[in-house]
Amino acid sequence: MLNVDHNRNFGQFTVVVGEIANFVAYIYAPAGLVTPLGALSIIVSAVLAHFLLKEKLQKMGMLGCLLCIVGSTVIVLHSPKERSLSSVEEIWELAIQPAFLLYTASVVAVTLVLILYCSPRYGQTNILIYIGICSMIGSLTVMSVKAIGIAIKLTLEGTNQLKYFQTWIFGMVAVTCIITQLNYLNMALDTFNTAIVSPIYYAMFTSFTIFASAIMFKDYSGQSVTSIASELCGFITVLSGTAILHSTREPDPPLITDLYTPLSPKVSWYIQSNGEWKQKDEDSSTPNFITILRPDYFK
Repeated sequence: MLNVDHNRNFGQFTVVVGEIANFVAYIYAPAGLVTPLGALSIIVSAVLAHFLLKEKLQKMGMLGCLLCIVGSTVIVLHSPKERSLSSVEEIWELAIQPAFLLYTASVVAVTLVLILYCSPRYGQTNILIYIGICSMIGSLTVMSVKAIGIAIKLTLEGTNQLKYFQTWIFGMVAVTCIITQLNYLNMALDTFNTAIVSPIYYAMFTSFTIFASAIMFKDYSGQSVTSIASELCGFITVLSGTAILHSTREPDPPLITDLYTPLSPKVSWYIQSNGEWKQKDEDSSTPNFITILRPDYFK
């Protein structure tokens, strides 16, 4: 029991460390680079599961890992440069530009329609409902988290950004979006197969995030057509590798295979001819005699 708790605590610790590292990455690199590289975590998970959990990594799974690595390399080589920002007010000016306000309003409107109308009616049958909600909201989460990260970085360097109300607005938006995103992502994972949810979510979340970052931070201004096309090809390669890797996962065994299958062996009682009570495990062999009870036996 202590070993299980130790492993669980260690797992939670590594998740926290990973999220902190991801947060720091958004400070120093454009979202269009950091988000697609999230597929590398799938490779690490597959390799660790192969060695630690003894989950067999099939040949197609190895091909998926290779495609993810090749695609990630292409993305890194052709990624846009990070824009230098000196204050939260400057980020706020980018956030209130008409193009990004139109994108934000569109995301909020579509999300409300999905939550209020589509989710109660089609959420249990259409996988795109829940994933669409958490993907679109996730793009706003990344923009807010990036703004908060830059504010913290500038504050630590000596330029206090906490005095600006824009910092706190970004913080409230980030918290709201994170809660909504995690809620509907968990609903998608509870309703549909993980092997289907993960690649679709990766594709939609990454696409919306790259699109939002391109509008707000203008990541691709000044980029050549060749670089943009190369990064797009890299993203498609990573997406293909992710889909292949998840398609080769061995499905988890069902907890209950039959509604009438008992969770544990049943124990019943029978009476021998001498009147003595005996326990019988229902999984064991049937006794080789038949007991006939007379109506006056219990008198």
